[in-house]
Amino acid sequence: MDKFVITGGNKLCGEVTVGGAKNAALPLITASLLVRGQSRIFNVQPLTDIRTICRLLNILGAECSVGDDMVIVDTSGLKNYEAPYKLVKTMRASIYVLGPLLAHFGRARISLPGGCAWGPRPVNLHIEGMRKLGAEVALEGGYIIARARRLRGANIDLDFPSVGATGNILMAAVAAKGETVINNAAREPDISALAEFLQKMGARIEGIGTSTLHIQGVDELHSCDFNNIPDRIEAGTFMVASAITAGDVKLNHCRPDHCQAALQKLQIAGCDIEQGVDWVRVRRDGDIQPVNVTTEVYPGYPTDLQAQWIALMSLAKGTSWVIETIYKDRFTHVAELARLGAEITMKDSTAMVKGVGKLKGAPVMSTDIRASASLILAGLAAEGRTDVTRIYHIDRGYYRIEDKLVQLGADIHRERDE
Repeated sequence: MDKFVITGGNKLCGEVTVGGAKNAALPLITASLLVRGQSRIFNVQPLTDIRTICRLLNILGAECSVGDDMVIVDTSGLKNYEAPYKLVKTMRASIYVLGPLLAHFGRARISLPGGCAWGPRPVNLHIEGMRKLGAEVALEGGYIIARARRLRGANIDLDFPSVGATGNILMAAVAAKGETVINNAAREPDISALAEFLQKMGARIEGIGTSTLHIQGVDELHSCDFNNIPDRIEAGTFMVASAITAGDVKLNHCRPDHCQAALQKLQIAGCDIEQGVDWVRVRRDGDIQPVNVTTEVYPGYPTDLQAQWIALMSLAKGTSWVIETIYKDRFTHVAELARLGAEITMKDSTAMVKGVGKLKGAPVMSTDIRASASLILAGLAAEGRTDVTRIYHIDRGYYRIEDKLVQLGADIHRERDE
């Protein structure tokens, strides 16, 4: 396996381009299963997770290819409705094929998903959504088995505004008979992008960007091309990278309107913020001020930037609290940050972070995508050498992050972990 070797202490300065959003691209790719023909999705990074979802579509009989900035899906040969364990176990987002396959074939057999090594993230909202749309759903031998002659519209009240469940139900509902209303729907930009893609296919959807989606089912959809949105989590990670190194970084091809919660916190923490329609600049000259954060569903502070924020607060001039409300046991990075000298006390789903004067390099181990990012950020600010192992996690969500960091002046490289 590879690892990152980082020598900290360099201020990050310059410009960097934000890539396409992974969390939007995955449902966009699976939505192509709703139609016959070729769909092209632009601004998609060739991440490990993107390649995994394309391998899954290939198993289903589609032809799915990944380029440097584009995914092409041809569903003319689509013939299979089973998503096998060997792929689904590696990535939770594989469950996104449930709704499209059920709508396309009237049946689906999907392995229960795996993914990051933290916390239970149940799929009950996905299953109950399919049942509300008229499907018979059972769990047998580790598989979700769903059947429906034709899905029919329904009123669906989500107990929690789950991004995954909202996306799956939305993809199934566009082909259901009649009207579906999703209440307490996720409002994340990834869902809005999916809805706009479906609209371009011919779907009838109202309420995009709100917590109530109205979908009028149609008899036929058609393939089309679509431009993916920029990745707000990658953007947020580089914003924090600038802040933690007392840097001056301009991010191009991003959507500041998607990142307002993080930008507001960074400004309170002592950063100077400039922004335009598709760019943002983050600078820090003075001390890092302690700022409390509570993760929330969009448009609140994102859980996917919680680990990065803890890394930043580890060097603040005072004590801050970080409360995780989405995935309450998402703190595997805390023990690793402590190896670098961070002082963090955990109680239930709250981290109390006492800022220290400096961090010192040490060997640390990644456990998931965003934990990996937090360790890299801490290593960039630490004195001396930091080795970050098991970086296959970060390759799932950031495409060659080390190249972008080197472009900004970081001392980081990838090498084999012997």
